[in-house]
Amino acid sequence: MKSMNAKKAQSGFTLIEIAIVLVIVGLLLGGVLQGQQLIENSRVRAAVNDFNGVPAGAFSYMDRYRRFPGDDLFTPADRGGAWTTTGIVIGNASGTLDGAIATTFNPSGEVLAFWQHLRAAGFIPGNPGTTGPQALPQNPFGGLVGINSSAIQGMPAGVNKLCMNNVGGTAALALDGRLDDGVPNTGNFRANAAATPNAAAATTYNTDVLYTVCNRI
Repeated sequence: MKSMNAKKAQSGFTLIEIAIVLVIVGLLLGGVLQGQQLIENSRVRAAVNDFNGVPAGAFSYMDRYRRFPGDDLFTPADRGGAWTTTGIVIGNASGTLDGAIATTFNPSGEVLAFWQHLRAAGFIPGNPGTTGPQALPQNPFGGLVGINSSAIQGMPAGVNKLCMNNVGGTAALALDGRLDDGVPNTGNFRANAAATPNAAAATTYNTDVLYTVCNRI
């Protein structure tokens, strides 16, 4: 009888065993969350590099050709090579990138030509003859990188802004903190909760919202 009671008492998990399991589960969850944070941080770093790298390429282009990419007026035959690729748009040398807000992520005209000229000059990889959204680089958050000089997010017209869409709220806040003042409607970095960089900027960041963010070049 005592033997049967002892076996019953030994069945199931002890408190120590349950505690060990909970500790292991906690460590696993902590590792997963930490891994997700590391991935998010790496995406933010990559986006910062894009916000700095694309303007660097544009200014290098200006040093070489004395025109801003996209606005450049040139003769393809005179430059030869990639410049003779079919479909490259030629700018009008007006001093600004002409294009409506809607062309930021669906580029045409000089907004498209900006990327084509950088590719033809070898400052970014890719086929300079590509058109439409396929001509735009992808950003680290699964969206696109675009450019516009319209009056958007409280920033004036005639000033070039590099933009990314599909950016989560946490990442948008982190980018603003690294590149500017951490506030979505002030400074050189702005954000709005829409698919395009519309005229108004958000007043605060919401971590549950996707943003379009733009940084003044």
